[in-house]
Amino acid sequence: MLTRYSDWESIQKKLVQPRVIPSCWSFMQPEFIEYAEGESLTLAFPVLEVYSNPRGTMQGGFMSAAFDNTFGALLQMETMRRDIASIDLHVSYQRPIFVGDVLVVRAQVKSVGQTLAHLYAEGFDRSQGRLIATAVSNLVLIGPDKFGKKETGQGGD
Repeated sequence: MLTRYSDWESIQKKLVQPRVIPSCWSFMQPEFIEYAEGESLTLAFPVLEVYSNPRGTMQGGFMSAAFDNTFGALLQMETMRRDIASIDLHVSYQRPIFVGDVLVVRAQVKSVGQTLAHLYAEGFDRSQGRLIATAVSNLVLIGPDKFGKKETGQGGD
């Protein structure tokens, strides 16, 4: 039976390490919808004016960021690891989403190996439930010994 969570506080209780909230996450202002352990994570991202292009629709880079933030959060919850990084992200745009609407992203882990994970997601507009975009991404599980910040002053830096 799948364990389902409908708020961050419930998930926080099971984490080994405290949740770290990066600036790119905060800037996108995601709303937690649901996490189904072993299955999926659903987040909702408001389409704000600051994310828009001249046509008043969400710029593709911000849509990609919504997918990337969802993929990263899902894989962290599934593996209980922070030492991950995206190695590619492919987004297929189906139709625009307009300022004032909400992009709902549902991501799924398709496979996780010792060093690589493959994820898939769909993004819908909350107002009409129409498919806006799909995305796939491969993420690498780096390993804690390679996750630290680059040190300066070594080897000619």
